[in-house]
Amino acid sequence: MLFGDRIRELRDEQGVLQRQLAALLEIDTPMFSKIERGDRRAKREQVVKLAQYLHQDEKEMLTLWLADKVLDAVDGEDELCGDAIIIAHQQIKAKE
Repeated sequence: MLFGDRIRELRDEQGVLQRQLAALLEIDTPMFSKIERGDRRAKREQVVKLAQYLHQDEKEMLTLWLADKVLDAVDGEDELCGDAIIIAHQQIKAKE
């Protein structure tokens, strides 16, 4: 839960309440809490809004968000996930 941990860390550092960020995203506070805990995924546009509001690099925040999605996809596949990520990485590099 890289993205949620980072949001919580930034929120605490900046003294921002969950309800403030929930209002920014136009969601309720319990929903925001789920995003922060990693129980629910933020939408891409929500990540961008949070990055702007918290004065963070948008690319860095989107990278953490995407890394969480990758980790979710390989969860429980301990035996295969390393090889699958290597193959995916090779395919990504081939497109560049």
